Amino acid sequence: MPAQQPLFTSGTHGYHTFRIPALAVTRTGRILAFAEGRLHSPSDAGEIDLVLRTSDDSGKSWSDLRLLVHEDDMTCGNPCPVVDQDTGTIWLWLSKNLADGGEDLITQGQAPRTVWLCHSDDDGATWSPPVDMTAQVKQENWTWYATGPGHGIQLRSGRLVVPCDHMVGVHFDRRRDPYHSHVVYSDDQGQSWHIGGIVQDGTNECEVVELPNGDVMINCRNYVGGQRRAVATSRDGGLTFGEFFWDETLIEPICQASILSLPAPTPALVFANPASTARKNLTVRLSTDNGITWPHGQVLHSGPAAYSDLALAPDGNVLCLYEQGVEWPYETITLARFGADWIRRG
Repeated sequence: MPAQQPLFTSGTHGYHTFRIPALAVTRTGRILAFAEGRLHSPSDAGEIDLVLRTSDDSGKSWSDLRLLVHEDDMTCGNPCPVVDQDTGTIWLWLSKNLADGGEDLITQGQAPRTVWLCHSDDDGATWSPPVDMTAQVKQENWTWYATGPGHGIQLRSGRLVVPCDHMVGVHFDRRRDPYHSHVVYSDDQGQSWHIGGIVQDGTNECEVVELPNGDVMINCRNYVGGQRRAVATSRDGGLTFGEFFWDETLIEPICQASILSLPAPTPALVFANPASTARKNLTVRLSTDNGITWPHGQVLHSGPAAYSDLALAPDGNVLCLYEQGVEWPYETITLARFGADWIRRG
């Protein structure tokens, strides 16, 4: 089995629960591990901070916990970093709402949900104050909005692409209004950002990869069509997406998942999620045909598990930062390190 270590343990550092992992690897090779620190309960609402740990040795050892974003009586969550490898800047997207104005009130149009962006130019040592980006990347008829969670990517063209999701206020009812995955993008090294492609109704939390031919594939949490992932492709760099299809292999319990593109000389896709109809059995899979098939897979944790994020470490190992536990999925956020060959043996 791969080496695994808990990076965030619920009930420590003054936090009731840690959730929502996200990874980024900087231009110098520093690994950044982000999470939500939920102060008083495991709930998606309430006072929530963004926290960070870093590694300079491909994920073998880690810094102490750092507080990145805190506001009294606010939820500050859904971390989604993207690194501009041309400039070295790390862009960190996040979402905010009132601690007592959770998703039900937001989708009813009774509470605000806003979108924010901060950045670091020194490998995550210091960060700018978050800037409100809501007017640039949220349409007026959208109620709920979430950045990521997970990571964004930089295309070979230099474009930065960040996965997000939203709900359109039609009935102002969380159970009836349509969710959509979408992306935001920048073509000027993060100086301006725009709404890109929007996926069909029923899609939600998502991640993106660039395929060898330049297409952008989006892999989405799915509320329609059964417990399986929804996948769509863009042929214009994420500006638009075609119709999605359901990936029959990628079973899911309606949960977030993560996807990563491995570079040449052996290009492949790695995918991680709780491969079950319940939040358990965190599995990593490998595809060598652009996600058409997933013939290889290994289980990282057969017990309770939920959200994850994937990254490629400077030493060539794959990193999977994921929620797991013995009694419930949110006891720790644990990092696993393994080679792609380990997945191929499964």
